[in-house]
Amino acid sequence: MRVKRLVVALVLTLGLPAVALAQDFDHQHTAWSRLLKQYVVLVDGGKASRVRYEGFQQDRAQLKAYLESLSRVSEQAFRGWSKEQQLAFLINAYNAGTVEKILTRYPNIKSIWDFGKVFGHPFKDRFIRLLGREMSLDNIEHETIRAEGAYNDPRIHFAVNCAAITCPMLREEAYAAERLNRQLEEQTVRFLSDRSRNRYNRETRALEVSKIFDSFPWYGGDFRKGWKGFNSLEQFFARYAGALAGDPGHQKEIREQKAEIRFLDYDWALNDARKP
Repeated sequence: MRVKRLVVALVLTLGLPAVALAQDFDHQHTAWSRLLKQYVVLVDGGKASRVRYEGFQQDRAQLKAYLESLSRVSEQAFRGWSKEQQLAFLINAYNAGTVEKILTRYPNIKSIWDFGKVFGHPFKDRFIRLLGREMSLDNIEHETIRAEGAYNDPRIHFAVNCAAITCPMLREEAYAAERLNRQLEEQTVRFLSDRSRNRYNRETRALEVSKIFDSFPWYGGDFRKGWKGFNSLEQFFARYAGALAGDPGHQKEIREQKAEIRFLDYDWALNDARKP
């Protein structure tokens, strides 16, 4: 304890980088969880959520302080963490960064694409300081979380939230290493159980699923890379037939991989809880 006090004193008096205390990082992400519990509203029986951006705006200083705590973690410290700690850190950074991005224009914003698709691109703009460099949302998701051989878990697509109505929900608590697998599994079931995003059509006998499962530039390929031994979307959906359909007969068709897969349109409207 005496040594720890001495290190803190040195940081304060000598101006040593804050990353020197990276070993004290809060892997529970308590500050982020506190904000999420206040400003994420569950809808449709907990299968989806809306975000009270107005509330986040009032507590924006706390959000910025949390993002600052993430920025103080060095890449060296990050590499010393467990895979679960790393992945929880990255998912939380993405989600908190997305909320902060929206707040820069809120309430005068109807979609994250209001920032632009060329200039001001919301996913390519480097506005987050992370692991010693300026990063964009795409840097976090595509180059870090989805990097080949890094984590190889397609369920991350049900955890990162892009602030859109049909995006998988923003979870009402932070991700944390010791419960990460359970959280990712619950997010998967929640999303697949949401009939506005994924459903079995009894008339066409087709499985209508979110656009995120489509081929490039969407993420269908991530579900074909052998996670849990699954090498196709059909195999992945077979595992979750109980979430995708309520009728036993329809579940059977999905499990036997007989249902045609069709992709639904994506609604990029802001996932704002505020009433119009």
